[in-house]
Amino acid sequence: MKSVPLGAQYRLAALGKMAEEEFDVLVVGGGVTGAGTALDAVTRGLSVAVVESRDWAAGTSSRSSKLIHGGLRYLEQLDFGLVREALRERGVLLHKIAPHLVTPVPFLLPLKHHVWERGYIGAGVMLYDTMGGARALPMHRHLTKKAALRKAPGLKPDVLIGAIQYYDAQVDDARYTMTLARTAAQYGAQVATRTKVTGFLREGKRVIGAVVRDLETDQEIHVKARRVIAATGVWTDDLHELANAEGGVKVRASKGVHLVVPKDRIDLHTGLISRTEKSVLFIIPWDNHWLVGTTDTDWNLDRRHPAASAADIEYLLEHANAVLSRPLTHDDIEGVYAGLRPLVSAGENVQTTKLSREHVVTEPAPGLFVIAGGKYTTYRVMAKDVVDAAAKNLGGKVPESVTEKVGLLGADGYAALWNERERLARNHNLPTARVEHLLRRYGSCIDELFELIDADPELAKPLGGAGDYLRVEAVYAASHEGALHLDDILARRTRISIEQRDRGVAAAHDAAELVAPVLGWDAERKDAEVELYLERVKAELDANSKADDEAADKARLAAKDLSDAVAPHS
Repeated sequence: MKSVPLGAQYRLAALGKMAEEEFDVLVVGGGVTGAGTALDAVTRGLSVAVVESRDWAAGTSSRSSKLIHGGLRYLEQLDFGLVREALRERGVLLHKIAPHLVTPVPFLLPLKHHVWERGYIGAGVMLYDTMGGARALPMHRHLTKKAALRKAPGLKPDVLIGAIQYYDAQVDDARYTMTLARTAAQYGAQVATRTKVTGFLREGKRVIGAVVRDLETDQEIHVKARRVIAATGVWTDDLHELANAEGGVKVRASKGVHLVVPKDRIDLHTGLISRTEKSVLFIIPWDNHWLVGTTDTDWNLDRRHPAASAADIEYLLEHANAVLSRPLTHDDIEGVYAGLRPLVSAGENVQTTKLSREHVVTEPAPGLFVIAGGKYTTYRVMAKDVVDAAAKNLGGKVPESVTEKVGLLGADGYAALWNERERLARNHNLPTARVEHLLRRYGSCIDELFELIDADPELAKPLGGAGDYLRVEAVYAASHEGALHLDDILARRTRISIEQRDRGVAAAHDAAELVAPVLGWDAERKDAEVELYLERVKAELDANSKADDEAADKARLAAKDLSDAVAPHS
């Protein structure tokens, strides 16, 4: 089945339908929960529209630790229900609906104390391996110090007396979210980014839709819907205010920062997890890189562009270097990113590390449903729960959720194509490693990229300034994946903005040249997109040098936001 390309023609048609039709459900928010909600609703036979003010996964859903996991540390908080639910979802994502996007990853958990710690933590990991249908991955193993150092020779010998190895899974969070949105469109949902809700339509007190501004053209449309579902994460409180809804759930933002360093800088053959006094230290394999994270601190400043400060970076370097035999330095850092966790608030005096990752569904106004809290891993359960709530009294019998059985775009046929990867490489004159890279990102949609390459063999060449990606990937991002701006391509369709030492500066010009014909950019618009991206990079680097959150936030906001910088066009 060929995919529905989310190109310019699709977007124009989708907005036309939004202006003309009444939908069963309007979803506000294009993060993983919003996109997942759209897929849940449309696969129950409901008519669905989705609006997102920026890009798919532009907020929290592109800035996570990129793990699909149960949350081993939540066992210590006795949050067994959450862990069981997350582990079950991990198995569903890994083996049923997204095997091309979610992959297993081993982790080493160093032990520091004799006798009691191995028994205590070992019991927890045993529970982690067996609860919630978690036998989707290999069971944990107890390792001696000598065996642990063979798997992690880059650790200081004195930081462990042994270790436990266990498995979790990882994902490119932004690609997964975008693929959810594309899958929803495949089943008939009308989806559009750069569409901002500026108000709500009402019939008496009941919400019956939203006023939506197309930020690409500055046109306003009224989207009518029998139910409106808001999945707006850290903007939940703003949505309540816009809807004049009182008594809704409150959400606090907690900042999590990660560093990206080259693969050859840390001598590990496994991921690593270690407890710190405030949170946990993750060192996670990420293609040719490592992700080092994370922090967990309150954030009350700009939520569009949370900034990592010098203090955040020093914190992560200090904790990584406490266990690594070869210390990391600032010169090793290829990328830095900061994201905001949307935590259901339990009062201002409670530390964010103590707040639950459970989710909450509310109806703050008749016809308006809000989903808040939760974890990336449990997005599908969150989507099911909010659609269940919205479907009550909708008229007729709305079927139960079926997303546990609905493979995401690219999943169907992926296993067979993976087994054929060497033949595919020969047929398309590409190295096998390149084909593996494409299969892990596009699954069976790889054929659509091959079609583009067949039409223009130049697209099989590496992208200038970012050789881990092919030129065809930039073109496909614009023609099929809904990318409207250069930032969408460099920061989310690819991860060039955090994987390249120059943050994607060298790749910006080549990528802009490639997508300009697809997106209808003239020379002036192309130059503006490049300049805007370079300005963003400069502001982020400046923010990373500032001592605290306030100074970092001010430095990051020196760069124009996309909404203010690119003039609407028709």
